[in-house]
Amino acid sequence: MNFQLSDAQIQAAYTLAEERYAAFGVDAAAALAVLVDVPISLHCWQGDDVLGFEDPERGLSGGIMATGNYPGKASNIDELRADLDKAYSLIPGRHRLALHGSYLDSPSRIPRDELLPQHFASWVDWAKAQDHGLDFNQTLFSHELADDGFTLAHQDAGIRQFWIDHCIACRDIGAYFGAELGEACITNLWIPDGYKDSPADRLAPRQRLLAALDAIYAKDIDPALNRDSVECKLFGLGSESYVVGSHEFYLGYAATRGVLLCLDAGHFHPTETIADKLSSVLLYVPEVLLHVSRGVRWDSDHVVTLTDDLQAIMQEIVRCDALENVHIGLDFFDASINRIGAWTIGTRNALRGLLMALLEPRSLLRQYENAGDFTGRLGLLEELKGLPFGAVWDYHCAQQGVPVGMDFMREIRDYERTTLSKRN
Repeated sequence: MNFQLSDAQIQAAYTLAEERYAAFGVDAAAALAVLVDVPISLHCWQGDDVLGFEDPERGLSGGIMATGNYPGKASNIDELRADLDKAYSLIPGRHRLALHGSYLDSPSRIPRDELLPQHFASWVDWAKAQDHGLDFNQTLFSHELADDGFTLAHQDAGIRQFWIDHCIACRDIGAYFGAELGEACITNLWIPDGYKDSPADRLAPRQRLLAALDAIYAKDIDPALNRDSVECKLFGLGSESYVVGSHEFYLGYAATRGVLLCLDAGHFHPTETIADKLSSVLLYVPEVLLHVSRGVRWDSDHVVTLTDDLQAIMQEIVRCDALENVHIGLDFFDASINRIGAWTIGTRNALRGLLMALLEPRSLLRQYENAGDFTGRLGLLEELKGLPFGAVWDYHCAQQGVPVGMDFMREIRDYERTTLSKRN
């Protein structure tokens, strides 16, 4: 099928959409000017099913699982970068990449507590060449010292120290990214620690985690180079009954230690949305990192779609005027579909959700609300759903030189035929 639109059709549709939004007091061009400057941090682990390059044959453990076996998975750094290049070429705007510590570039295995900036130098060279920012994540899973489900809260002091040293090393690597690229890296910490069944002692593991975190963050690093974030979770594989790093634990830690709080859209109860948490959290922590994902029944990390939950998250960021304080990253991995397609569809949806939020007539909505006219507020919110947002998005894509509409799928299919199909 031919999904292509001519430049004239795109322009005509945008002109009409601009007029429709202007009737509600919304400047569509101004919304696009904001959108183009908002970076999304893509996650490297979608491209190879979270295996990394430390020891890809080992497999996943520590509460991490990828399902599916779609052909063409990246099996080395060059393939992963090529796949990322293709995905970025289909996404409007300038964006970032979030790396994990297990994605080092080294001919031999390096113990995680001995990681150095030089093991990621080629990633910096690539980021400079492609004009991407870099973010980082400590890797506390898929390792023999994490197989029992505990790392920083482990009873064994030696194992705890190994992971503390790993996390410290990753902070230095994050600062190296920031210095080389001229923009701060966000280094995010997530651990799998918890129990499958109900524990007899919930306090002691959290006391150990608290002490470990204080040791990790004892060294001051210029926030212009690296900013630290901590990521909470309700439950996970192997920690269904108790997670040491709960939302309450990390919210308290972030508020008292001045680090960022990472909210993952899939890390809460299925009926809970992180959108409502943002306005509260931002009162107590300086900045927030979002891991935008889609949990279907639990933290299942589905590709982001344009759901009500996604729109609510983006609306809250914009309504709180928090684009400078909220950093948007993605966290999903689907091995059952084309991996470049997953990146592209998920990131474009995140941006579309943000654009919809930027096109809201916020002043008019607040006017209704402050006047107690909740009927008018509801009516306006529903009317907005029928406005031609898609025409504004198509125009944005055309202006940014990326495929409009479904045209991106043609490029993905061509790449699959010419590149992915030739991989083992």
